[in-house]
Amino acid sequence: MYERIITHNDFDGIVSAAICAHVLSIRSLRFVGPRAITESRIFTTRNDVVCDLPYPLECGLWFDHHEGNVEELKYRGVDPEQVEGAFALLPSCSRVVYNYFSGTQNLPDRFEKMVQEADVIDTFGYQNIEEWRKETPGKIVEGTLKVEDRKAKEQQRYMTGLVLQLKDRPLDQVAALAEVRERYKKFQEEESRMIQQIHDNAHFLPEDEHQELVILDLTRYNRKPSLVKHLAYFLFPEALGVIEIKNLFQREIKTNNLSLSMSLSLNLNGSDHKKDVGEIMRILNIGDGHKGAGAGVVRCSSKDEMVKRKESILRQIYQIWRTQ
Repeated sequence: MYERIITHNDFDGIVSAAICAHVLSIRSLRFVGPRAITESRIFTTRNDVVCDLPYPLECGLWFDHHEGNVEELKYRGVDPEQVEGAFALLPSCSRVVYNYFSGTQNLPDRFEKMVQEADVIDTFGYQNIEEWRKETPGKIVEGTLKVEDRKAKEQQRYMTGLVLQLKDRPLDQVAALAEVRERYKKFQEEESRMIQQIHDNAHFLPEDEHQELVILDLTRYNRKPSLVKHLAYFLFPEALGVIEIKNLFQREIKTNNLSLSMSLSLNLNGSDHKKDVGEIMRILNIGDGHKGAGAGVVRCSSKDEMVKRKESILRQIYQIWRTQ
């Protein structure tokens, strides 16, 4: 009945797809970001299973854990209870998928271990920098996904291979594969460049007297920058969050539209705080996320408008942040 899995191109999406591929015997996969769904750039049918992404115009099964996505369903007049699949406000979409299928069948133990890592990785739920930097099978695989291939087809091929391996083998065995180790080594080599790039582009808003939110402004680059924003905590260990803002690129061409990504730091983990990044994105009506991380897009018709909107949206984010 189901012929294809369309999933988010991150670690949570990979694990979600691996469980679905195992249970539903699917080998056809497609990896996309949320905008591909919201902008209707991908055609879906009742034969598709969609994971960790906004609900498309049509699909057979839908799994997700982002509050804004279910609110969007209600706005469209769609009753979430009538959608086939499962939605729950859990740490990861893979946890939603795992709970859904484990209710009707016995899943191999290897999936529980994958989901445990996805829960932590997707929420950045580490207790300290040492725990974050500890090399685990999940962290190795996640790192390889941050290595961008020049050709999109190569990236799709690699991620498809990961899912097909993970559906049949434990995470530690997949992390030890030669191609995975080679890509992870490349990712490690890129980290020093990323840290220097963060050093060159980080600042705080003048009103942010306690320097709570690191802002990584990458809009000066004419080629699409590749960065892991969490590395900012090496340079600013006392910060409570980080915002990455950059231009969107279409077919390698820089546009005036802005992409924002925000996440909470390790300093808030384990504390009773009220910060909610996803809620900030929803209040501003630019995107979605969950408490620990979120992303959004700001449309701009000109460079001048982009500069003005960039300054405005960063200040609005900070103002909402202070009220939470």
